[in-house]
Amino acid sequence: MRPETTTLSLRARLLLWLLVPLGALALVNLALARQEARRTADMVQDRLLLGSARTIAQQIRFEDGLLDVAIPPAALELFQSGAEDRVYYRIASPQGVLLSGYAELPPPPMGLRPEESVRFPAEVRGEAVRVVAYAQPVFAAPAEGPVIIEVAQTLQDHDQLVRKLWTTTLRQDMWTLALAGLLIWFALRRGLKDILRLRDEVGRRKPGSLEPLRARPLPQELRPLVEALNSYIQRLDAQMAVRSRFIANASHQLRTPFAVLQTQASHGLRSADPALKDEVLGAMSESVRQGTRLVNQLLTLSQAEAGAQLSRPRDPVDLATLTQRVLEEQAPLAHARNIDLGFDHAGEPVDLRAPAAMLHELVANLVDNALRYTPPGGKVTLALGRTGDGITLRVQDNGPGIPPGDRARVFERFCRLNQDDTPGCGLGLSIVQEVAQALGAEVRLSDPDSGTGLVATVTFPAAGRQG
Repeated sequence: MRPETTTLSLRARLLLWLLVPLGALALVNLALARQEARRTADMVQDRLLLGSARTIAQQIRFEDGLLDVAIPPAALELFQSGAEDRVYYRIASPQGVLLSGYAELPPPPMGLRPEESVRFPAEVRGEAVRVVAYAQPVFAAPAEGPVIIEVAQTLQDHDQLVRKLWTTTLRQDMWTLALAGLLIWFALRRGLKDILRLRDEVGRRKPGSLEPLRARPLPQELRPLVEALNSYIQRLDAQMAVRSRFIANASHQLRTPFAVLQTQASHGLRSADPALKDEVLGAMSESVRQGTRLVNQLLTLSQAEAGAQLSRPRDPVDLATLTQRVLEEQAPLAHARNIDLGFDHAGEPVDLRAPAAMLHELVANLVDNALRYTPPGGKVTLALGRTGDGITLRVQDNGPGIPPGDRARVFERFCRLNQDDTPGCGLGLSIVQEVAQALGAEVRLSDPDSGTGLVATVTFPAAGRQG
């Protein structure tokens, strides 16, 4: 036996499918948060650099035809932080001559108008820096053009701020996701209580209990499940009832043949007369034959009650050919009783969509019943044709017939009117009735137009109305 595969519970599956998209949204949010943290860090650093450049610009003087530059301490104190960043500056004259600062700091990539600033990345002494360049006009000598002040800083403090902002967002997302998972878990626990209650109700049932599940207010999604379970329980109950009836009927009906066999066998064993033994063996053979026929009829009745063959694909069956085959099978019994067995049919095919085996049992039991109750020298005639309502099969005999008041009762199992001594067990018409109902057909018993006897008429629905 293959080991049972462990699967997640429905609650765990729902939680997983809810947390997966939430986790995906959290990852997207983290990516966007990282970009936003970088933009925020850029903005903070650019403002510091621009503030430092403007502080330096305020200290530029033009005296005696020369530019005088002083770097105030406040301009560099703006960058005090825990990170080991380096700050570079460069002041160039309008003609591009270095007045003060670091020559390694590259000039801005574009010309600047007075009081215009630009931000750009660069590299100084092998380190990446962020640079802000500001154009300070010289009011004492406007014709000279603006002085370019550049201030740059390495990126340690910048990157540290990016990580801090992003880590804060990460912690918030993780706490939010954990809290969402907890809330979803409790919500699922409450939302699935009807399923759990249904599970407990089914689990508490005793073996063999086939009562429908109790009706109670249920979510719309659970109602089809409960209805399907109740429908299955109903079908199973009907199936079990059929099986119980079959077992009861079989045990009741087989008790007599076995008792007769036991008596015959005991009688034969006590006798020393070979002729008597042969007579007993013949009687035992007949008892076995009758018992076999009884078992076959019981099985046919059980299958018809349960509709065992209705789920199989229904291929077209020519009822005329099937009836002719049944008459050929019953011909020896008709010949032995000197009964005229006839078939009235125009010759054209009469197709039905039905299981061939069930149709065969229906026709065979009708013919067998008529032959057994028709006296020797009598007549049994089958007629097959189409009517406005469908297809009609008539079996008419000239036997004693059945009084109108007893015609409903003869369809009951093991019913034998007046306890006659005709061989049989009273299942023939019961089988006909059950098969007809399973096929959607109707069985009627009536008197012949003239004389004595019985007419059994089976009307099958038209092809378009068959199940």
